[in-house]
Amino acid sequence: MTSHDVVAVARRALHEKRIGHTGTLDPMATGVLPLACGRATRLVRFFSASDKDYDATIQFGVETDSYDATGAVVARTDRVPSLADIGQALEALSGQYLQLPPPYSAKKVGGTRAYTLARAQQPVTLTPVPVEVSRAEILGVGRDTVTLGLTVSAGFYVRALAHELGQRLGTGACLAALRRTRSGSFSLAEAAPLDGGDLRAELVPLDRLLPEMPAVTVSETGRSRVSHGQLLLPSHYAVLPRSASLLPPDLGHPAIGEGPAPGGWTRLFDAAGALVGLAEPGVEPGALHPAIVLV
Repeated sequence: MTSHDVVAVARRALHEKRIGHTGTLDPMATGVLPLACGRATRLVRFFSASDKDYDATIQFGVETDSYDATGAVVARTDRVPSLADIGQALEALSGQYLQLPPPYSAKKVGGTRAYTLARAQQPVTLTPVPVEVSRAEILGVGRDTVTLGLTVSAGFYVRALAHELGQRLGTGACLAALRRTRSGSFSLAEAAPLDGGDLRAELVPLDRLLPEMPAVTVSETGRSRVSHGQLLLPSHYAVLPRSASLLPPDLGHPAIGEGPAPGGWTRLFDAAGALVGLAEPGVEPGALHPAIVLV
């Protein structure tokens, strides 16, 4: 299934037209694909920008045009790298660097998707993009495969890493299997199968989203100002210790009480514990601008 197919299934199951996914998975991939439903679609940018965990199986000795097992084979070898060589090559592909996206990708070249040009056998010239690999560990090895555990930044192509690994080792390689085990704060343990029953029971309330983001509680006047997108002054919100907060005790907001984030985003809750918006810092000290309104 494509990510678009998953969205279509969820729309029918939830009777909700406003559904979007938060980071495309290749059709061959499995695992975590967070969906934003209804008003939560306004928060997609935050989920799409989060880092992700993958379990990836890479096959050596086979090179394809798409960099994964679904593509046409363009080269084969019988060479298999040693475990020490794989580890050394992985070190070179860790940390921050510029990654060249695969030709079969959704990146645009002159307004056209790269995969459209590649399928038409037209030249595809892509620009390297900054990425980060904060974790790259070997989980298992086979006769001609290695399974890696990866933590990577948004926009990272595991297929490109597989291809580059094969190039560096002189064996050629492609991605044989891929499973996303985490996307931001959403893990595989929390994921629901599409055929697993009532998807409504799996919906995560808005109040539980973005727990890593600082938060404040707005007054009644502040809530009214949020609903109109008007600037909040310090008199319109309060930074309450958790024990004094009116939020239900099971909501699990570790950031409540931290106050506005200097230079970053702040969640806005009303007295009933409902997430009513997200704010950016205003020009005046302590002022908050409700840039995303959820009421």
